[in-house]
Amino acid sequence: MDITLNYIEKGEGTPLILLHGNGESCEYFAHQTEYFSRAYRVLALDTRGHGKSPRGTAPFRIRTFADDLTAFMSEHNIEKAHVLGFSDGANIALCFALKYPEKVEKLVLNGGNLFSAGVKPSVQLPIIFRYRLAALFAGKSEAAKKNAEMLALMVNDPNIAPEELHKITAPTLVIAGTRDMIKECHTRLIYESLPNAELAIIEGDHFVAAKNPEVFNRAVERFLAE
Repeated sequence: MDITLNYIEKGEGTPLILLHGNGESCEYFAHQTEYFSRAYRVLALDTRGHGKSPRGTAPFRIRTFADDLTAFMSEHNIEKAHVLGFSDGANIALCFALKYPEKVEKLVLNGGNLFSAGVKPSVQLPIIFRYRLAALFAGKSEAAKKNAEMLALMVNDPNIAPEELHKITAPTLVIAGTRDMIKECHTRLIYESLPNAELAIIEGDHFVAAKNPEVFNRAVERFLAE
């Protein structure tokens, strides 16, 4: 890894790594870091080019972030961890579990998607438009280039075939909001493609961990304790 990731650490016990979504930081998990630190060693990361973590020079892709995670774990002497990812963080967790299955204890996938068509058109079409616009000016403006890179993650990544998920044997909780921006049929596709998964649809939109933390945390807590 060509960079050092910024992170917040709290608590002791089995490591629980938290991965935020696109354009966010570890601060997204304010309601989870404290809560889960009572039973776990919680590490909330800023992924590459997000929060206080530098961009570095490696390709700005979901799979690069998954490689960053394994380097981070080695750096912190973590052999195996529970991994909870939200949105792009869930996509990172999926890529990580596919490439480094031996490093995953349990997976929690909140609002993830396998490909861009899994996102509701009302959300995805404006993202594609903004991406194309930013890409057009990327050569002339550093801000546009950065914006295009960030939006590309939601347009071109992670591109995982549902049948690839058959390889993930780690116990997995697939969790989404009742009004999520991810199509419910797509969330169910992820759940049905995983051999050892549970599904939880809880009241709220895409940001259930932040907006409905009591219900979200209890569902995750119950799953991790099983």
